[in-house]
Amino acid sequence: METRNNSFLDTPKPRKEIEALNPYSAPLEGRRNFLRLDFNENTIGPSPLVTKALREISREGIAIYPEYSGLKDKLVKNLKNQQRSVNIKSSEIEIFNGVDAAINAIFHAYGENGEIMLTTSPTFGYYAPCAHMRGMQITSIPYEGIDFQYPFKKICELIIQTRPKILLICNPNNPTGTRLNPEKIIEISKLSSKTLVVVDELYEAFTGDSVLPLVNFQEVSNLVVLRSLSKTAGLAGLRIGFTIGNSKVINIINRVTGPYDVNSFAVTAAFAALQDQSYIDSYVNEVLEARNWLKTKLDKHKIKHHINGGNYFLLWPKLGPTETEKQLKVSGILVRNMDKKTNLKGSLRISIGTVEQMKRFWSVFKLIEKI
Repeated sequence: METRNNSFLDTPKPRKEIEALNPYSAPLEGRRNFLRLDFNENTIGPSPLVTKALREISREGIAIYPEYSGLKDKLVKNLKNQQRSVNIKSSEIEIFNGVDAAINAIFHAYGENGEIMLTTSPTFGYYAPCAHMRGMQITSIPYEGIDFQYPFKKICELIIQTRPKILLICNPNNPTGTRLNPEKIIEISKLSSKTLVVVDELYEAFTGDSVLPLVNFQEVSNLVVLRSLSKTAGLAGLRIGFTIGNSKVINIINRVTGPYDVNSFAVTAAFAALQDQSYIDSYVNEVLEARNWLKTKLDKHKIKHHINGGNYFLLWPKLGPTETEKQLKVSGILVRNMDKKTNLKGSLRISIGTVEQMKRFWSVFKLIEKI
């Protein structure tokens, strides 16, 4: 029998969609000890209640498989305390190993080969790979005008004409900060019961544009909301996120996940974080104060920028994004280069932290810009 020298020829062939996939990638290493203004994370860390709870995890707590009892109820209570008109049940929530895992699960459950995923451009970069993994076609509609308005009319037309399988709305949008009125999202959802409308609300706390106070998932059963504890509560390193929607849809999405995808440390941290909503509120208010302070500086010096929703903004530096990013990093500050994103040529996306942190950013940036 002839032996092949090239072992690659004997490797099992992957699905064609995976072989052709351009995966979502981001620099994930070497970010410690910098001022992290590149990934829109909480910039100061979680509540002291979180670190206390993690330190108190027992050896048995590490050895035993995770237990999730009560966490969904805790989230329901937390959401209702923030907005009394929120009307959801624990059966309408599922827990995931970060919202990225939730997005992947949604496409795994509902994405079909040849079907359409409709979204906007530019937006969060992980939606497209998840659609491509399932062989879906992607229709991306650009935001409109210099202030990146949501293309509401065009999206509505395409839903009626093409009946996409999935519509993804990032609200507020990352990276443009575009905000869409929640009433309009519900209006969109009612255009086609065959379209699963997924609303990514990871940055909602900074704007208050959530659909949750308005929606009844029994009546709008094709709407799914994504929430996380990464951006506000400071749990990005532990990976925990939630899907919220009609219980039948949530059940379908949950079928494609593993039995213990979310680890015990993340669950413990989530309980503690939700117990200390005042800490989260305080951090959000600090970010909003820092945003106003920085916007005043940018306006005063006529620096091209775009600030809307979320804990981030777009900036077009005179020196160009690549060189500015490089010089900021030398000074210990990380930002995200948006130069290759649709309609964002020449820009940086910069996360907003505390007032003190943004003053540090500004002191370095104004030297680079020679202000």
